[in-house]
Amino acid sequence: MKIQSYKKYLFEGLVIFFSVFLSLYVGNLNEKRTNFEKKQQYIIDLIEILNQDVFQVEKLMDQLNKSEKFINSIQNDIDSQHNLLSDSEVIDMLIDIEVGFSFFPKDGIFNQMISTGTFELIKNNDLKMILLEMYNHQKERNFATSKEIDEFNLMFRNLPYSKFKIRFDYNLLDGEFYGKRNLTSFKFDNEFYLSNEFYGLLSQAKIYSNMYKRQLNDILKSNKESLLLSKEEVKN
Repeated sequence: MKIQSYKKYLFEGLVIFFSVFLSLYVGNLNEKRTNFEKKQQYIIDLIEILNQDVFQVEKLMDQLNKSEKFINSIQNDIDSQHNLLSDSEVIDMLIDIEVGFSFFPKDGIFNQMISTGTFELIKNNDLKMILLEMYNHQKERNFATSKEIDEFNLMFRNLPYSKFKIRFDYNLLDGEFYGKRNLTSFKFDNEFYLSNEFYGLLSQAKIYSNMYKRQLNDILKSNKESLLLSKEEVKN
């Protein structure tokens, strides 16, 4: 009788043990699957964000290239004592020179992955490393450079605009970024135009443009590389 009781208790104990074990095992599998699916969705969202950032960086570089082209044209005109361009052509180019645009990476998805622990589920270590570089060191470097260029851009705008008494309309819905300026009136200051001060401002603007293009090129390279690695991560 005692043996039968022991067998019964043993059997019931084993049933309970295996039930608990199976429950924990299934729960662990479900948790792993949920985390995997969450990680996959984050990576898919990240791919979309990276595509948007690549587009934005490429447009910024196009604007900087156009600005450098206008600076070269104006400086060539100054070198020729203002015999290559008309007054209105100079002013039209001047209001389109823009070196103060800043790139702001969309880091929301990355921050969510870090805060939820999903970042650690990424299998590709190269992807982890490049994302950490992009959203930490590269981001800080970009903000520091942007701040310096923004401060110069304020001076670059204020002095020529006041000297030439430039007035324009602003169309917020036009242009790739912050709208488009349309010239309405100006008073050309030939003495200031041919001055070393104005020539130096143009040269400094071109230096900042080249400096920021170099940085944007590094950002673009990182974004494209992480984009390829993210697509591979989703497939795996």
